[in-house]
Amino acid sequence: MALKLTIFRIVDIAFQLYIWLIIIRVVLSWIKHNPYQPIIRFIYEVTEPYLRLFRGIIPPIGMIDISPLIAFLVLNIAQRFVLWILGTLFSFF
Repeated sequence: MALKLTIFRIVDIAFQLYIWLIIIRVVLSWIKHNPYQPIIRFIYEVTEPYLRLFRGIIPPIGMIDISPLIAFLVLNIAQRFVLWILGTLFSFF
């Protein structure tokens, strides 16, 4: 039982961490920062492939890029779905 709960929690934390990285990325786009700083570069490198998927589908509205919002919503739905699947699988064992 403890292993099941641990796996469930690790997956939940991974989703939450990625959601926070996207939020930080959005905030960084509003402020002046050094793009060569290692932590900022890491955030951009980790979030860019996922956000690029949505930028290809959803064009900016004027000067506003809403792709991070849609990406956040899709990630939240995926998190709920994966956790529901894990919960269902774990209830069988």
